[in-house]
Amino acid sequence: MTLPKLTPEEKQKALQKAQEMRTRRANIRKKLKGGELTLAEVLANDADEAIARMRVAYLLESLPKIGKVSSQKIMEEIGINQSRRIQGLGERQRTALLERLG
Repeated sequence: MTLPKLTPEEKQKALQKAQEMRTRRANIRKKLKGGELTLAEVLANDADEAIARMRVAYLLESLPKIGKVSSQKIMEEIGINQSRRIQGLGERQRTALLERLG
């Protein structure tokens, strides 16, 4: 499948949107790390595009006292693929994450 040809204006608009999403995700991660947001609040707000497209691994690594190794271990135990995004989580997986970390 070939990518569509974009005009310079369309490219600029797409780049701006991508930067905005990265900034929003960084702010969410910062708030999680600082304790301003909880895992339950983030999972409940998955209609937000920035949250929905965030990888679960990045979300878990943003929680206090959880790094890459702990994140991988938790995801393996629950049965979540390392490339899974929040929008792709099933109800059982969400419940298991909240029980484990919530």
